[in-house]
Amino acid sequence: MLFFIARRLGQSILVMAVVSIISFSLFNFVGDPVNNMVGQEATREQRIEMRQQLGLDDPILVQYGRFVGNVLQGDFGLSYRIRRPVLELIGERLPATLELVFVSAIIATVLGIGLGIYTGIKRHALFSRAVMSVSLVGVSLPTFIIGIALIYVFAVHLRMLPSSGRGGTVDLGWWKTSLLTVDGWRSIILPAITLSLFQLTMILRLVRAEMLEVMRTDFIKFARARGLATRSIHFVHALRNTLVPVITIIGLNIGALIAYSVITETVFQWPGTGLMFIQAVDFVDVPVMSAYMLFVAFLFVVINLVVDLLYFFVDPRIRVES
Repeated sequence: MLFFIARRLGQSILVMAVVSIISFSLFNFVGDPVNNMVGQEATREQRIEMRQQLGLDDPILVQYGRFVGNVLQGDFGLSYRIRRPVLELIGERLPATLELVFVSAIIATVLGIGLGIYTGIKRHALFSRAVMSVSLVGVSLPTFIIGIALIYVFAVHLRMLPSSGRGGTVDLGWWKTSLLTVDGWRSIILPAITLSLFQLTMILRLVRAEMLEVMRTDFIKFARARGLATRSIHFVHALRNTLVPVITIIGLNIGALIAYSVITETVFQWPGTGLMFIQAVDFVDVPVMSAYMLFVAFLFVVINLVVDLLYFFVDPRIRVES
């Protein structure tokens, strides 16, 4: 087990090293950091002084080593646009993104597994066929089209839900949440549904396919022959054997939800890290872009590591191979 964990940690560190090189490259190939810091009206002396302060005259390996050292200490530099520490900006926006991802993941997981089990067991029922037909919408249509359609129907036409913003929030001191206000819940419904729809469809189809496959196996036939209750066969024996690939997909989907939140937050003007990244791209705010890439990559790496470890405990074959 220790060898398995050490190997996964080594792979995770390698991935983060590659992402750090890409993030560092943004400072050298996207815009001029000196021009972004002092403006086009600055004199030649001011530019030279700023280059020396930023260490841009040092060898590239020295600059990269300094960049990695600062990142490991939580120093991502100052935003070119707002002139504030990037880590502070991410900390302010992170609660909004994590709450949106949390609600979306709950919707996708609960509905995806529930509907997947139902359509796998009752595959010829009229409701199952309707669910599978509607699920094609989640797979076929882009996220921003679904978001715009929901805004038109529920915000513009029916005037039931707000079309943008986070609504009312409650400041807990260490966390600013919108999940403790009615206005906050009304604001999160549409973006959460938009963000979760694709993931919900993927989980639904995977669970359904796994359930159909497991229900045809010999041990399910033996369970029926032994006279076990139908509920026990479906929800204990069959469902348990579908969990291994489902755990993997759910874990990867949480990372995808964070990455795809860029589009959803832009459509709904949700004040999270995704919208912050889009605004940073508009103003070529390289420190924010670089920090966001590292942040998303780090979350992906951590989630994948946790999924691998869960895989290790759930599937005995992996333990034997390791």
